Amino acid sequence: MNYKEEDLSNFRKSYEKGLISDDFKKFNPFFIFSNWFEEAKQDKDILEPNAMTLSTVGLDYFPKSRIVLLKKFSSNGFTFFTNYESNKGKSISNNSKVCLNFYWPTLEKQIIIKGTASKIPKKKSEEYFKSRPLGSKIGAIVSNQSEVIESREFLEAKFREVSDLYTKINPQRPRNWGGYLVKPLLFEFWQGRKNRLHDRLEFIYDGNTWNSNRLSP
Repeated sequence: MNYKEEDLSNFRKSYEKGLISDDFKKFNPFFIFSNWFEEAKQDKDILEPNAMTLSTVGLDYFPKSRIVLLKKFSSNGFTFFTNYESNKGKSISNNSKVCLNFYWPTLEKQIIIKGTASKIPKKKSEEYFKSRPLGSKIGAIVSNQSEVIESREFLEAKFREVSDLYTKINPQRPRNWGGYLVKPLLFEFWQGRKNRLHDRLEFIYDGNTWNSNRLSP
């Protein structure tokens, strides 16, 4: 079935809410991230400031992007949790180079982070799993993430069946579920500006120091 082409060329917005001055170059990129993230947390129109796009390269050599939730961050990196046997888990196992992207439209800000992903210690995954709501724990047990299933009803029936097993005891973390830490090698901070002359500031880690460059929009 053919669909009529939809022309979106008139979808335009002028970005005028902020700027990145050259003074930013002297800051550590984790400091800038922390400040921008705090702004996003304070913005009541941003419901999930920790939602980020995770891009991996699959076994078929195609990139794939999906939204995951950032659960921790520090100068060591950025932590998220998932099923290790999911598509993203298999991709990371084969190629640990990943990209994170945060976009907060109401702030007209975007952050791109390139880095390498590795599994966090089992103890830390256990600690986070214990903090999750019961339904989320059972969901992690029930879901063979990324595998083909016959129907929604099959999944819900499996959830009910497993839920009955955990009416009196706490679920244990599945061995194939846990966290990844993304250690950044590059940050790019993007601030929308008028006339599409956006501010872009890049930080690249050379193994010892973060070096900054202003990029043309």
